[in-house]
This record gives sequence, C-alpha cells and structure tokens, in this order.
Amino acid sequence: MTTTTLNAPTAPARTGHPGDGIAGTRARRTRLLHWIAVHTVAVAAALSFVLPFVFVFLTSVMSDRQAMSGELWPDTWHWSNYVTVFETPGFLDWWKNSLMYAGLGTLFTVCSAVPVAYALAKFRFRGRRTALVLVLATTMLPPQVVVIPMYLVWAQQFHLAGSLWPLIIPMAFGDAYSIFLLRQFLLTIPQEYLESAKVDGCGELRTLLRIVVPMSRPGIAAIALFQFFFCWNDYFGPQIYAAQNPAAWTLSYGLESFKSAHSVNWNLTMAATLLVMAPVIIVFFFAQKAFVEGVTLTGVKG
Repeated sequence: MTTTTLNAPTAPARTGHPGDGIAGTRARRTRLLHWIAVHTVAVAAALSFVLPFVFVFLTSVMSDRQAMSGELWPDTWHWSNYVTVFETPGFLDWWKNSLMYAGLGTLFTVCSAVPVAYALAKFRFRGRRTALVLVLATTMLPPQVVVIPMYLVWAQQFHLAGSLWPLIIPMAFGDAYSIFLLRQFLLTIPQEYLESAKVDGCGELRTLLRIVVPMSRPGIAAIALFQFFFCWNDYFGPQIYAAQNPAAWTLSYGLESFKSAHSVNWNLTMAATLLVMAPVIIVFFFAQKAFVEGVTLTGVKG
C-alpha cells in the first residue's frame, strides 16, 4: 500500500513595511543627536568651571619668571612653591585662625538657629509671623551700615579689637538666613511625629533633641555648610577687627600679604590660593548629598 503525504502550503514570510526601518533609523538618529547635544552642553559647562582651577594649578607650579608670562604649561614643575608657602611666617597661624573662626562660627550658628527655627515652624503663638518678618528684616541691613558702631562697642567696651571674637560671638545669637532656611525645612516634618512624642511623655526640649534634630539632619547640614563656607571665605570681617594684629589673621585676609606694593609673586599666590580652597572643596565633595537634599527640601512648604 502506498501512502501519499500532502504537504500543507507554507505561509508566505511576513515582511515589515518599508517605512518601519526608516522610522526606526530616524528615531535612533534623533536620540543620538539629542544625547550629543545634551552632553556637549554639559561638557562645555564643566570645562568653564574646571579650566580656571587648572590655570591656577599650572601657575602655582611655575617659576616666578614664567608665571603670568603667557605660557600655559610649566617648563619645569616647581613643587617647592607649596613648601615655600607653608614656610611663610604666620601661614600656619592663619590656618588655625580660619579653622577656629569657621568651626566655632558654624557650631554657634547651628546651636542658635535650631531652637529658633523649631519655635517659628512648630509653635503656635500670637505674633509668630511678625517675629519671622522681623528676623528676615535683619537680612536687609547691610553689615557696612553698622560696622562703625559695632566696632566701637567691641573695641571700647569689651576690648576685643585685634581678635576674631567680635565675629564669632554674635553667631551664638542666631543668623537670620540660617533660621529661615531651617524653618522652611522643619515645615516638611509631619506634625504627627511631634504629637506622638508628646503623648509618650516627651517635653518640648526632648522632642526637639530626640525627634526633630535627627529628622532635620539634611537641613542642619545645609546651614552648617553655608556658614562654614561664609566664615572660611570671609574677608571683610577679619579686615575690620584683626587687621592690626597679624597673629589673628585668617587665610582669606593673609593672602593679601603675598602681594607687595611693586610686584606680585603669582606662582606663590596661586599656590596659597589652592591651599585655601582645598578644605572647602573637600568638605563640599563629601557633604554634597546632604547639602543638595537640605536645600531642595527647604522649598517644599511656605
């Protein structure tokens, strides 16, 4: 017996529309061009920030003859310029003074701003908005307006002229900008957490220390970094109160001594500038996450 096998007809292969390949190619090309455009702008912006630091660094390792001569690359690398800067009389004292000014100033600002911001954000009392307006009004008064009477008070009444204490002590009484920034952050903390703590028997101080402060670490980090940067870079304050006492100079004011009346050692000046900027860059590099988070969340509520 012969068996006949019938093969079923094979369905024709499905072919895509010719326009599908063209559309896919155009989409990929558009995404590629978009990626190139975005990253080109990002690279250009990054170079605009990085190139000045590169210029300062290259100048800092040049010889005094080559610095600011129009040549961008050092003929020989003079790393000894940094040693010379450290051996400058008083440079280590300026470091200590800057650390004391920035460290104590930041500590006093945070300790004074936290309770005031907590009261303005979470307490309900008559005149709360008026108090906030008065605090913010102090930011509209330029420091140059009150510098003469304040100097006379610190110099004649407290005999603290020639030191940094007239700049450090006032920070223990609050900073308007830090109070406002931290108050905005505290508004984002749900009131239920505070009420639960009070139900458990916590007073206002314990609620502040055990509940509010741990939840406010990004905001506290933000105001601490702002204050540290301000104190570290402050030139006006040390010029007013510490100019007559070189032992009390800070790094920002001491940089002026690298320039003489008739000449400037630009290589040493740039080396000193990098050493002054280094702590700020390092601190921001390690704390940038908390800093950005704190600044971002301060604008959630008004």
